[in-house]
Amino acid sequence: MKLVTVSQMQEIEKEADANGLSYDQMMQNAGFGLADVITDLFADDDSLAIVGLAGSGNNGGDALVALTALAEAGWKASAYLIKRKKDALVKRFVESGGEVFAGEGAFEQLTEALGSAHVFLDGAFGTGINLPLKKDVAETLAEINDYLDSLDEPPFVIAVDCPSGVNCDSGETAEETIRADLTVTMAAVKQGLLKLPAFEYVGGLKVVDIGFPPNLSKWKDVCVEVADEDLISALLPERPLDAHKGTFGAALVAAGSVNYAGAVVLAGEAAYRAGTGLVQLAIPASIHTAVAGQIPEATWILLPHLTGVIASGAAEVLLKNLGRATAMLIGPGVGCESATKEFIETLLTQRATPKRAALGFVHEEAGSKETIENALPPLVVDADGLRLLAQIKDWQVKLPAPAILTPHPGEMSALTGISREEIQQDRQSVALKFAREWGHVVVLKGAFTVIAAPDGRMTIIPVASPALARAGSGDALAGVIVGLRAQGLDAYDAATAGAWIHAQAGLYAADDLGSTAAVMASDIVNSIPDVLCDLE
Repeated sequence: MKLVTVSQMQEIEKEADANGLSYDQMMQNAGFGLADVITDLFADDDSLAIVGLAGSGNNGGDALVALTALAEAGWKASAYLIKRKKDALVKRFVESGGEVFAGEGAFEQLTEALGSAHVFLDGAFGTGINLPLKKDVAETLAEINDYLDSLDEPPFVIAVDCPSGVNCDSGETAEETIRADLTVTMAAVKQGLLKLPAFEYVGGLKVVDIGFPPNLSKWKDVCVEVADEDLISALLPERPLDAHKGTFGAALVAAGSVNYAGAVVLAGEAAYRAGTGLVQLAIPASIHTAVAGQIPEATWILLPHLTGVIASGAAEVLLKNLGRATAMLIGPGVGCESATKEFIETLLTQRATPKRAALGFVHEEAGSKETIENALPPLVVDADGLRLLAQIKDWQVKLPAPAILTPHPGEMSALTGISREEIQQDRQSVALKFAREWGHVVVLKGAFTVIAAPDGRMTIIPVASPALARAGSGDALAGVIVGLRAQGLDAYDAATAGAWIHAQAGLYAADDLGSTAAVMASDIVNSIPDVLCDLE
C-alpha cells in the first residue's frame, strides 16, 4: 500500500486522466472495488441491508456506485444525500432498486433504516475537506453519531476513502467525525490516516485498486509504503521440507548486563520465533547462570566482564567466534558503561581472526593475538548499543553497511543531536534524512514506526498501541529483525518485516489478554507464532 499526500493523489489522478483513465472510470473502479470488499466481508450472510451517506464529492460518488452494485446483487440498499443533487449516479441507484432519502423527513427515514442495517457506508466527505465543518453538516454528523451510540447493535461502519471529518494530510479531526470499523481507501493510503487523532477513527484499513496504469510517472515516484499482510508475507523466506538448521542461518546476539539480564532472553527467543535456525548469545559470563535455563535452545559465548557488564577485552573473544553467524545484534541490555563502549568500538575497528565456533560454551585462550581482516556479519544495533555508538567518532563509516539501527526517539536524539520534540514533529523526514546520510537502515520506533533506507525507500507500520509501550518490547523487536536478517533477508526487508510482525504480535497479545495494559514483552514474543501462522 502506497502512502500519499492529498496533493500527490490529485496529481496522480490528473496524470491518469490525461493518459486515458477518466475520472468517471476511476470512480466506477473505486465503487466496484468497495462493493467487492463489502461482499467479501459478509459473504456468509443473506438478506443484508446497507445504508450509505452520499456527499456531493467523489467519495459520495464512490459510495453510490458501490450501493448500486450491492442493490443489483440483492442487498436492501438506501442512501441519504448530503448536499448532493439527484444526478446520474443517484438515478442509476434508484433504477437498481435502491431507496434515496432526501428532502423533508429524510433524516427520520435514515435513522429508521440504520436501526436494522448491517452496514453503514460513510461517503459524506472526502479528502479535500477543510475544518471546521460547516454548522449544518456538523450537526447532521453529530446527530448520526448520537443515534449510532444509542443502538444496542449498531451497523458495521465503513468509511469511503476516509472517515468524514478527517483532514487527510494533517490527521486533524472534527469533533463530529464518524468512527469507522473499516476504512476502504482508494488507490493509496492518505498520510493523515496514519496520524493521531485521525487514526483513532480509521478502524481497519484496506486499499482498493482504481486502475492506475503502472507506468504513470507520478505513481512510480511514490516511494513510501504502508506495510500490510500481503507485503510482509511476500518477504518471508521459504521453508523447504528438506531444511536443516543451517538453512535458516545463525543469529548472534551480543547483549545483557547484570542489571538487564532479561533483555538477552527476550531478544534471543524472538530471534528463534522469527525462524532462524540457531541463536548464539554472547553475554557477560557473570549472568550466564541466571539466564541459561530460560532459553535452553541457545548456545553461548561467555564474554569477559567488568562488574557485570561486557568488558572492553570481550571484543577479541567475540571476533574469534563469528564463524557461524549470518547476522549479529548488538545492544539490548548492555548498559552504558565506558568499558562496553570500548568493546563496541574495538569490535568495529580491530582486526581479528574469525574462527568457527563449536556449539555450546566457548573458551578462549588469554592473550591470543592472531590478526587478519575483520569480517563482521550484517549488524543490527539497538538500545544501549545505539547510545554507546553515538559516543564513537565516525561510527557511521565503521559499521558494515547497511546496518540496521533501531532507535526510539530518545536514542535517535542521542545519535543526531536533534531534540525528541523535533524528531517527533516530522518522524518520516528525520528517519529518511539520516538513513541517507549514514548509509544505514533506520527503524524509528514509536507509534507508526518508520523504516527508512539509504536509497530513499520508506515504509510505515500502521500500528499505534500502548500494548507495545513496555520495557523489553524493543529487545523483542530487535530479536525478530536479527532473526530475519540471519535468514538472508536484506537489511530493509528484514527491518520492515520484523517491525510489522512485532507490532502485530503486540496487538494479538492485547487481544488474547483482553487489555493493552496487561501486555508484557514476553507476551509479545509468545504471540509471534500466531502472527506467522496467519501469514502462511
